[in-house]
Amino acid sequence: MAIGLKAPGYYIQGEGELDKLGKYVKKLGTTFLVLLSPNNKKRIGDRIAASLESADKKVVFSEFGGKCTKQAIEDAMTVAKDNGCDVIVGVGGGTALDTSKAVATNLGGLPSVIIPTIASNDAPCSSVAVIYNDEGVVIKALMMHRNPDVVLVDTGIIAQAPKHYLVSGMGDALSTYFEARACYRSGAKTMSRGKCSMTAMALSELCYKTLLKDSLKALEAVEQHVVTPELEAVVEACVYLSGVGFEDGGLAAAHAVNDGFAYVPQAHGMSHGEKVAFGLLVQLQLEQAPQKEWDTVLQYIKSVGLPSCLADMGITDVKEEELRQVAAAATVPTQFTKNVRADITADEVYAAIMAADAAGRA
Repeated sequence: MAIGLKAPGYYIQGEGELDKLGKYVKKLGTTFLVLLSPNNKKRIGDRIAASLESADKKVVFSEFGGKCTKQAIEDAMTVAKDNGCDVIVGVGGGTALDTSKAVATNLGGLPSVIIPTIASNDAPCSSVAVIYNDEGVVIKALMMHRNPDVVLVDTGIIAQAPKHYLVSGMGDALSTYFEARACYRSGAKTMSRGKCSMTAMALSELCYKTLLKDSLKALEAVEQHVVTPELEAVVEACVYLSGVGFEDGGLAAAHAVNDGFAYVPQAHGMSHGEKVAFGLLVQLQLEQAPQKEWDTVLQYIKSVGLPSCLADMGITDVKEEELRQVAAAATVPTQFTKNVRADITADEVYAAIMAADAAGRA
């Protein structure tokens, strides 16, 4: 199998870069659909409009309701078609960005511009849009024709967001190296339709090392709402290195377990990154990771405030039947647990969940 490498067309990151948006997208089209929540429109809608209009672009705003569902995608497509939009801009968190990517894809592959307002996950750079039903269960992963044409990350905006969003992004990014390593070892096919490459492994490892080095100071910066070199480094790790790393390096049990927790109502208040972080502990149990590696990951998870046990996930009433459903969902043929080892069973995943919980509590 050949390697596969995918990445956004242009990635920009820095404080105040939102005000230069028009310069970065001037060759993409003429009429821009901007999909964003009412809150983000109030916060930065005027800045987006001013920058695009300074480049002689027409701006059409479309309200995002909070979930990336089929209906949300269809509603935004209707607005885009009614106004003759030829570029789709997604603004906000992962679900808003995924909705905008799906709109661009379903309209024939229109240019896609991504502007994350939080660094809570690695969705911005990828060519994947995760679609949910109204109950919050994943129903489809839509593949775009290509990665976003432009990803613009204004770290001044990221620094104003609540700290827990960045913590979530750290959880999502933390798994990148370990899931890519699992795919590299097993020869699994990645989201880029090829095997994990040396490039993907290098980016993923850099992501992990950056988190270990700079996360605590980055969190201090967000608490003070200032941009520092450490915050810039961690945002790059959470958005770019993790985004390109997971798509080109592959996913494994950490994300599969995350998906499985959709079947546990007590965990519904947890973010994607928080569930992935605990899923990584489960994966390390499945891999029988060296004690030193386990200790390093667990210490990091505790130091930044990610969940290290089921109680931290909101699961205080532990029900075996629910956790066995998580394990079963994580081992269906379409899930990524097989990228660790092809013959992993639901019983093994259940045992790893319980072992990770016990070790995390200890």
